[in-house]
Amino acid sequence: MTVTAPPQSTAEPREVDGSPLRRRRYIVHGVVQGVGFRPFVWTLARRHHLAGSVCNTSGAVVIEVEGGVDRLDAFAGDLTALAPPLSRVAGIESDALEVRGESGFHILESRGVAGEYQPISADAATCADCLSELFDPADRRHRYPFINCTGCGPRFTIIEDVPYDRSRTTMRHFAMCAACAAEYGDPSNRRFHAQPNACFDCGPRVWLTDLTGAEQPGDVIATAVEAIRSGAIVAVKGLGGFQLAVLASDERAVLRLRERKHRPDKPFAVMVATADGARRLAEVGAVEQAVMEGSERPIVLLRRKTGAAERAVATSVAPGLDELGVMLPSTPLHHLLLDAVGAPLVMTSGNVSDEPIAKDNGEALTRLGVVADAFLMHDRQIYARYDDSVVRVVAGEPRMLRRARGYCPLPLNVRTDAPTPTVLALGAHLKNTFTILRDGNAFVGPHLGDLDQPQTLEHHDEALTTYRRLFSASPTVVAADLHPDYASTMIAERWWESGAGEVRVQHHHAHIASVMAEHGLRGRLLGVAFDGTGYGLDGTVWGGEWLLCDETGFRRVGHLAPVRQPGGDRCAREGWRMALAYLQTLGMATDRLPGWMEGTAGAPQQRAWRLVGRLCAGSTEVPLTTSAGRLFDAVASLLGVAHTSSYEAAAAMRLETLARTVPAAAVTPIPVPLRGASTMVIDTASLVAELIERRQAGRGIAELAATFHESLAMAVTAACAQLAEAHGVSRIALSGGVFQNALLLGRTMELLDQRRLAAFTNRSVPVNDGGVSLGQALVAAARAGSGGRGWS
Repeated sequence: MTVTAPPQSTAEPREVDGSPLRRRRYIVHGVVQGVGFRPFVWTLARRHHLAGSVCNTSGAVVIEVEGGVDRLDAFAGDLTALAPPLSRVAGIESDALEVRGESGFHILESRGVAGEYQPISADAATCADCLSELFDPADRRHRYPFINCTGCGPRFTIIEDVPYDRSRTTMRHFAMCAACAAEYGDPSNRRFHAQPNACFDCGPRVWLTDLTGAEQPGDVIATAVEAIRSGAIVAVKGLGGFQLAVLASDERAVLRLRERKHRPDKPFAVMVATADGARRLAEVGAVEQAVMEGSERPIVLLRRKTGAAERAVATSVAPGLDELGVMLPSTPLHHLLLDAVGAPLVMTSGNVSDEPIAKDNGEALTRLGVVADAFLMHDRQIYARYDDSVVRVVAGEPRMLRRARGYCPLPLNVRTDAPTPTVLALGAHLKNTFTILRDGNAFVGPHLGDLDQPQTLEHHDEALTTYRRLFSASPTVVAADLHPDYASTMIAERWWESGAGEVRVQHHHAHIASVMAEHGLRGRLLGVAFDGTGYGLDGTVWGGEWLLCDETGFRRVGHLAPVRQPGGDRCAREGWRMALAYLQTLGMATDRLPGWMEGTAGAPQQRAWRLVGRLCAGSTEVPLTTSAGRLFDAVASLLGVAHTSSYEAAAAMRLETLARTVPAAAVTPIPVPLRGASTMVIDTASLVAELIERRQAGRGIAELAATFHESLAMAVTAACAQLAEAHGVSRIALSGGVFQNALLLGRTMELLDQRRLAAFTNRSVPVNDGGVSLGQALVAAARAGSGGRGWS
C-alpha cells in the first residue's frame, strides 16, 4: 500500500520562502519499525511542508524529502528530537539528491534488502491511550483483551520475519475488518500500520478451558476470576508464554502452586493493578516506580512492608525474604483480570521448575496440566518464547537480574576499535544467554535458563535460529567458556568443527568484560568477579577473583583464600558442607556437629557431618575453591540462618535479608588480612573464625550477618585500593552473581568512591551468568581485531 499526502503545491519553484529548494535522503538506523516511525515522518513532513517519501526496508528506514533548506534543516532536527517514544534512533546517514519538483508525501511499500537487518522493537505494555479505550464503555474496543496501537502491544514475540509487516507476523491469520483496515491505512491514526491491530469483529479471541481443553461457558474474565477467588490455579497466556496465577493472599493456593510446580521456597512474583497498589505492599521509590511503569513492565524487587501488606500477600509467596518481586500488567488481558479480581495476584512463569515456559495452547495443556486447574487461552500465536524480566534498583540505578520480555531483542552498542567479523558468543551453562555481535550491535538473547534440561536446549536452538534469521547473522567467530563440560561449550564445538573461528574465554574474565562492553571501557582495569563457580586456569574452582585485565586478556592478581569443596556442586545446595570445610581449614572441625549449630532448622544429621568431614580431611581429590558464593553459604550455615538451599543463592538471600535489619554503623567490622606479594590472598578464613568467636560469645545472628557484609565490603575495597595502586589503574569493574546482593554491592561501591576509585558494574545485562555471553562477545571481537592476541 502506498499512502500519499495531499499535494503541497503544483508549481516547481527553485526557492521556497527565499530559501533554496533542495532534496535530501535520510537513512535512519535503529529501532525504527513497528514503533509508528513512518506516520511520524509523514506528519513531520506535512508540518514542514515537504514533499517526498518514506519506506521501510529490512536494513533501515529510507526517507527522501524535498523543500526549502530551512525547512529541511528543521525537519532533520525534529527527526531525532521528536521521534516516537518506542523508537531508538542509532544513527542517520544523509546525502543530497537532484531536485525533482515533487508534490505530496508518500508512504511506500516495504522492501527487503538482501543481507541487511535492523533492530526490532521489544514488546511494549499497554499504553495510556489504549488503556483508556479498554475501560471506556463507549469505545468499540471496550474490554477487548488485545487492544493495541503503534505505541504498545506485541512486537518481537509475534514477528516471524522482516521487514516488519503484518504478513510476516502471527497476525497474518486474522484479516482486518473494514473499521480496523481504515485505521491501519490512515497515517494520521495512531493505529496506522500497527501490525497487531484488531478488534472483537476480526481479531484474536480469549476463552477459558478446563484440563481437557474444553471451553467453559459464561463471561471469560468473570469465570476465570471466580476460579481464582475459589483457590484455583489458572494458567494465563501472556505475551511471551503462559503464566500461573493464584490469589496472592491465599496461603493454601500458594502452597498448592509450590507443591505442583516443584518449587518449595523460591519467591513468586506478584502482579498489582497500579503503582499505588504496589506501594501498599512495598517501599516504592521514584526510580522503582519509573521502571515499573515503563513500557517494559519487568518484575521489580521491592522492600516489603509489614502490617496490612502482610495480609495482602501470603507469607509463602517469598518465605524468609524481606523483598517482593512486583510487576504491573503488561497486556490488556492482565488489566482486565486485575480490575475484576481487585487484589494482588501471584503471577509466575508457566512451567515446572527448571523448564522453559509453555507458549502454545496444546503445549500448555500437556505440560501444565499437572499444575493448573484451568487455562485462560487465546488464538494469537506466540512466535518467540519469553519469560518476564527482573530488575533491582541498587545505588539509585536499575540493574538487570533477568533480561527477557520488554528488553530483548533491543541491542547494546559495543564499540570495537577495528572492523570485526560477526561473533556468536554462547554464554555459560547456568542462566544461559547467547549474544550475536555485528556492526557494533550486541543482540543479547533472552534468559534461557540452565542448560541441564533437553527442553531448555531446544529453546536455545529455537531462540538462536530466530535471532540469526532476523538479524541476518552468519557468525564466523564463535566464543565459549573454558569449561569443557558446559553444554554451551559443546554447542560451540559443533560450530568450530564446521569452520568457525574458535575463541575460549575464561568465565570470570567474561564477567568483567561484560561490564567493559556495557560502559565502553577499554584498556587495563581491575576487575572483581564474585560468583559461585568458574573454571580456573590452575584446575581449581574459581569464584572470588581480582583480575588485572583488558578486553583481550587478563592476569589473576588476587583471590579469596581457597578452601576444600566437599561434594563439588552439591555444596551449592547443601551449604553446611562449606561450613564444615571452613571449620577444617581453621582446625576447628570435629566428628560432631558444633553445639551452636545443633537444633537449628535444617541442620545436617551427625552421621552426614561425620562422613563429609572424613572425606574432606582424607582426600586430596576434593577440589579447592575460592568461590565467594560458597563463602556466603558457609557463613549462612555457621550462623544458623540456612544450612541448605532449594534454589540458587537461597541461603545468601536470607543472610542478606537478616543483615539489612542492622545498619552498618551499628556493627564493628572485622579486619580481613591481605596476604601475598605477586598474587594477593584475601584471608576470608580469618573472617569466618572471628564470626564464630563472636557467635560463641553470644552476639546476635542479625548483627553477625550485618558484620559479615560490612567486613567483606571493606576487604574488597582494601584489596582493590592496594592492587590498583600497585598496577597503576583507577577503574574497578564489579561483576558475578554474588553482586546481585544489593547490600554488598551498594556498600562496596560507596567505599570505592570514598577511595576515589571509579567503580562500574552491570546495568543492562545481568551481573550474574546472564551477562557472560556479552563479555565473551567483546573478548572475541577484540582478539579478532588484534590478530587473536590475548595476554593471560
